[in-house]
Amino acid sequence: MAFQVSPGINVSEFDLTTVVPAVATTEAAIAGVFNWGPVMQRVLVTSESDLVARFGKPSSNNAETFFTAADFLSYSNKLYTVRVVSSDANNAVGTGNTAAQYIDTVSSSSIGQFIAKWPGAIGNSLKFSTCTTSNAYSFAISGITMSIGANTATVTDAANLAVGDILRVGSNTTGFQDLNITAIDSTTVSFTQKLSLKAALSSAAGTRKWGYYKNVNAAPTSGMFHLAVIDEDGLISGVAGSILEVYENLAIASGTRSSQGASIYYRDVVDSQSRWIRSTGAVVSTSNTASYISMIGGTDGSTEANITLADLAEGYDLFASAEDVDISLILQGKAGHGSNDTGLANYIIDNIAEVRRDCVAYVSPSYADVVPGTVSVGGEVDAILAFRNSLTSSTYAVMDSGYKYRYDKYNDVYRYTPLNGDMAGLAARTDNDRDPWWSPAGYNRGIIKNVVKLAFNPNKAQRDILYPAGVNPVITQPGQGTLLFGDRTLSSLDSAFDRINVRRLFIVLEKAIARAARSTLFEFNDAFTRAQFKNLVEPFLRDVQGRRGIYDFRVVCDETNNTGEVIDRNEFVGDIYIKPARSINFIQLNFVAVRTGVEFEEIVGQF
Repeated sequence: MAFQVSPGINVSEFDLTTVVPAVATTEAAIAGVFNWGPVMQRVLVTSESDLVARFGKPSSNNAETFFTAADFLSYSNKLYTVRVVSSDANNAVGTGNTAAQYIDTVSSSSIGQFIAKWPGAIGNSLKFSTCTTSNAYSFAISGITMSIGANTATVTDAANLAVGDILRVGSNTTGFQDLNITAIDSTTVSFTQKLSLKAALSSAAGTRKWGYYKNVNAAPTSGMFHLAVIDEDGLISGVAGSILEVYENLAIASGTRSSQGASIYYRDVVDSQSRWIRSTGAVVSTSNTASYISMIGGTDGSTEANITLADLAEGYDLFASAEDVDISLILQGKAGHGSNDTGLANYIIDNIAEVRRDCVAYVSPSYADVVPGTVSVGGEVDAILAFRNSLTSSTYAVMDSGYKYRYDKYNDVYRYTPLNGDMAGLAARTDNDRDPWWSPAGYNRGIIKNVVKLAFNPNKAQRDILYPAGVNPVITQPGQGTLLFGDRTLSSLDSAFDRINVRRLFIVLEKAIARAARSTLFEFNDAFTRAQFKNLVEPFLRDVQGRRGIYDFRVVCDETNNTGEVIDRNEFVGDIYIKPARSINFIQLNFVAVRTGVEFEEIVGQF
């Protein structure tokens, strides 16, 4: 405590309540090709519906990647997702304008006021409409001639109409009807519906309305405009012409704020709130007619089959630092990108899992190694082993035996998708139901979801070849379902760390105790600090022991390992010895027949 130099009372407070914190064990990560959404950003996705909302529905261009993510989310609810695109992916822009490669900020007015928020062909389904004045919102039209049951009209004032407008016709006597304009040819105007008033129109008057006037309260006030975003082709919502977003009274001038002080400047509002478009910085000019701009030029770029390893690596690099993001599971998704079957798996193992050393990579063999029609019958084992032998051996990696056949509800087809999302999902589910040090395999915790059949269902003889090599078989058994039938890592050594549960046990212990040890930094290396450290760690390990994670432990932190030389180097040493619990992989049952007169005590233990 501080020395006092004059009479007084000094109050000091010491915090000895530090504990070993709980650490997250179920956050997973994946990078790959998706049809929509932010590019090269980590996005936490919590469900399959959230995945669709943020990154779009699957297609044949990215189904393996999408369903790897979706399958994991069927077991857990924390998946960091990174969308990767190639350099030829473009944002959709207004009709007649030049397509723009995806970029974070756009300042060119040559591509219109708005572009699709993200690159991708799905942006071509978008249309946006602006209404900048009261006349654009509603305007009197004269000279309308139209017969009952007809879907065309002659309008002498057609110059004041635009495709997308609504022509409101009729009277209190004949009734009113809104006609949606689909085409204008000189004075001939076409509509989506037929005239159904009580009387025909002959040189009648009507009102031209903004096509989305029913979605706002009134005409825009001066200096403001309305904006609607529409799914013109139905690729997003499934219904052509669906209204996706409507913004009322956006300010044209920057710096404009609402009465509550919030910015209502259109760029601030659209760029922060819209899921579908963003501003380009082009000036919004007022007009007495509404604009209806279809978007074109959006492209997806490379598919998951031909995206380069360099592009994928850039996405996975966002998970390289444990200080930036806390994850425990890394999903490979599709194996075999371009001509490199094992490049992605090795990159994840070597540059993410082995560097961080606090997470496990989950990988599957290539589609061509196991899916019928792409591999010779009976050649699956050799192909899988060739894939495995090309991988880096690591206790921070887990490999399964292939692909499953599952239903794609978004496209009403069946697809083969890799199992690594399920393997990581089983680990996450085991974390939630038990603890990370429990094996995720077997009949109790290893049942896999969403399976019609396996591409390759290894039999006992085949499993006897695959399992010693570190490949975890996934099998289907009648009456049992489809399950993970192994819990090995890709370790090249026979040790405790060749089991998933042991590797994940040590990840949890190391991560939790390392975080707790931060409170020891910059303290004195003396008996008090060393005792405090032991009192911090030992209760935590006793709790893990009580939850069947370890058989026994010992913490050594005293003068024997904190010698004078260690102290003089400003170091602190804590040795933690662990006897990890082991999962049962092999069961031997001995049935011994004995004669009637034999006493069991005489023979027990002899076989």
